[in-house]
Amino acid sequence: MKRKTDKQATLAVHAGDRKKLGEFTPTTTPIYATSSFFYESSEDLEKVFNDEKEGNVYSRYGNPTVSAFEDQVAVLEGADYAVATASGMAAIHMAVLGGLLDRRKSIVAADVLYGQTTALLQKVFEPFGVETRYADPCDLAAFEATVVKAQPGCIIVESISNPLLRVPALDKIADIAQRHGAQLIVDATFTTPVLSRPLELGVDIVVHSATKYLSGHGDTMGGIILGRQDTYPTINYLRKTIGPNASPFDSYLAMRGVKTLSLRMEKQCRNAALVARQLAECSAIERVYFPGNPDHPDYETCVRLFPEGLFGAMVSFDLAGGRERVLAFLDALEMTVPATSLGDVQSMALYPAMSSHRDLAPKHRQRLGIGDGLVRLSVGIEDASDIIGDIVQAVERSETVVAQSATDQRSGS
Repeated sequence: MKRKTDKQATLAVHAGDRKKLGEFTPTTTPIYATSSFFYESSEDLEKVFNDEKEGNVYSRYGNPTVSAFEDQVAVLEGADYAVATASGMAAIHMAVLGGLLDRRKSIVAADVLYGQTTALLQKVFEPFGVETRYADPCDLAAFEATVVKAQPGCIIVESISNPLLRVPALDKIADIAQRHGAQLIVDATFTTPVLSRPLELGVDIVVHSATKYLSGHGDTMGGIILGRQDTYPTINYLRKTIGPNASPFDSYLAMRGVKTLSLRMEKQCRNAALVARQLAECSAIERVYFPGNPDHPDYETCVRLFPEGLFGAMVSFDLAGGRERVLAFLDALEMTVPATSLGDVQSMALYPAMSSHRDLAPKHRQRLGIGDGLVRLSVGIEDASDIIGDIVQAVERSETVVAQSATDQRSGS
């Protein structure tokens, strides 16, 4: 793309594409389903191996389709590089390895993270002698005190926490990390480059689950790591050595999804605000978690760091009645999909205690504020009135189901 622009919607459509192939240029990057490449001379091949000449030699080292997707997201994030992986967890794993490789084998992490990320730290890294301490990144004083005590090699937080939707001040967390010589890794899956570009706030490494908002259609899996040039040699070495590569097919689908990211994200954020407002009026809902609510503890941080009027497309809420009521609610949904993902064009509901955070002990979940009645809602691009109508009717029907169950139990006894 020759015309210079900094507009996300335009960059998403054009970045990464338009690579000339001989006498023609494809409008969309094709799928290069090949494991290896060769050249007219062995001398050319050696130059590519030595990074003296642009090209590909082996798809674990790089593939044109994967590279196009990486270029596309790097432009959106304002990153110097991107490395695509087979899943979001592969991206987190490799980012943490990179953060510890030449640093102290100690981690400070946000106290509330995606459940599998916590499991990775506790069940994979800790057995190898890597200690993780947890602290609330929205309490800056307490968080820095933990960093001072632990002296970590890296710090891990989420741009919007999963599933309680807290929003740390990433610029201030970055200052803490820099003062204490730690590499800051941010999982920005919930915000995407549309809401936040963490590298511009001083963050070292940004990670996305490309399965979610970036691809946006529930038809592919992937992850991506982004950063400044100083972190590239380590991440690229790990890519070549460990081999967590994204496939050309998944990269093609993810790249197609990113082209509409700005449109989808803006629509989903605005829908989420309407849904959150309506849920607050439901008597059966004890609490609504949404960063765009003025009473949200991180509302001012959102106003300061996010684009005007956009607060993310996730809404969580506590449903009275606990586990039985939540399961009845999920079964009563008619349009919203009760599936274990988020960020798709369709609205999706998830029960963290059963899925995203099931590996955490019940007492641990309760300490974190993830109660038995917590539901996480990923708001889609449908008409907001249809989303609201479906959620409200499911809340009402779930009450009837639970009441009937209680009646049946009493009569049976």
